[in-house]
Amino acid sequence: MTKPADPAYHWNGDALDLDAYLARIGFDGARVSAVETLHRLQHAHTTTIPFENLEIILGRSIPLEPEALQDKMIRRRRGGYCYEHVGLFAAALERLGFGVTGLHGRVDMGAAGGLRPATHALLRVTTADDERVWLCDVGFGGGPSAPLELDPGAGEVRAGDWRFRLERGRGELGAEQWTLHHFARDGWIARYRFTLNPQYRIDYAVGSHFVSTSPRSPFVTRPYVQRFRPEAHDVLDGAGWVTEYPDGSSHSRDVAQSDLPKTLSEVFDIDLDDADIDALVAAPWLYH
Repeated sequence: MTKPADPAYHWNGDALDLDAYLARIGFDGARVSAVETLHRLQHAHTTTIPFENLEIILGRSIPLEPEALQDKMIRRRRGGYCYEHVGLFAAALERLGFGVTGLHGRVDMGAAGGLRPATHALLRVTTADDERVWLCDVGFGGGPSAPLELDPGAGEVRAGDWRFRLERGRGELGAEQWTLHHFARDGWIARYRFTLNPQYRIDYAVGSHFVSTSPRSPFVTRPYVQRFRPEAHDVLDGAGWVTEYPDGSSHSRDVAQSDLPKTLSEVFDIDLDDADIDALVAAPWLYH
């Protein structure tokens, strides 16, 4: 399929410092559009760059332009939320010759409470060496560390020791809809639903604005930080810290105010300057 000529449909691959990005995630494999490369890239990205919403909590905007993403997530070695992760990953894939289409997911996570907006960014990816179609989710914070084939007959699949299941069904008005399930401390949970309706950078800009500014968004109310690794998934939600494991077990504890900088640095690989640490600790929803 020929790419549209309009640059609005592209992912800014030409503006990406590919060498710096690959060094950031520790990737030294073949730079080709191939299934093996896609698997290695997603594993490296998801297990290296953390998920975080700290810029929102510190009262700053979330720019999605290539230079801003590279400065934050590559040069300053910070993390980001789904729109930032997907923007960076999509640019790298496009630069390497992969077929990349944006998607939007509607997060469920087993919770009741009415219809939620479609504000989780995903990618539909194809390779030059294979006819399969892949779902790449690098911005949820909890894996998967591997692409998942969009195959309704695949059943349960594993990304390392973590368990996932994709199901195809019908949504509103009979439209095709996929649901991603994952196995965690509460058993099998429906993570999100999505369609294959293409999304573009302008759509992500709108979704990101809602997520980073709306009082309905959970990301404006407290820090939410995640670090995903093959053997454990760490989540800092406010002052609560949970470590989840592939077998569904977990360990919970609170982070003392004096331990926050050390925990962010040593567990989540996020180093803030003193002014940002002071502002974060002083927030009323965290320790007061």
